[in-house]
Amino acid sequence: MAGVSGSEHKDPINEQEVAAKYGSIRTEMNQIYSKITELEMEVSEHSLVINAIQPLDPTRRCYRMIGGVLVERTIKEVLPAVQQNKEGIEVVIARLNEALERKKKELTDFETKYKIRIRKNDGESVDDNSKKEGSAQGVLVGPANA
Repeated sequence: MAGVSGSEHKDPINEQEVAAKYGSIRTEMNQIYSKITELEMEVSEHSLVINAIQPLDPTRRCYRMIGGVLVERTIKEVLPAVQQNKEGIEVVIARLNEALERKKKELTDFETKYKIRIRKNDGESVDDNSKKEGSAQGVLVGPANA
């Protein structure tokens, strides 16, 4: 077992191993990006709930989903819990952003070490910025009276 774990930490030897390692780092970065996006949506939802119930009477009934069960509480009980959840999610987002920065640094170090350059497809070029307006597909709508 000790020999196996030692070989896992070796530098990749051939191009396939380098490409696989590079791909796995990029995949991990994409997973972190998507998790951050998901959690930011949850923070937004928590903010909406907080803004909706904050001005209401603290003794008013409200319902909260806890583990798939709808529970009746008062706003006085629910508001601090929702605020605390929001703060906890924000802490997790901060940690994920730190992990993302470490992955970015790892990726740039890996690119530098193995002299990796990303090639664009044949259809893509440096002048793409000038083509963006014309290449977008959409629906044109004329004036209502025309």
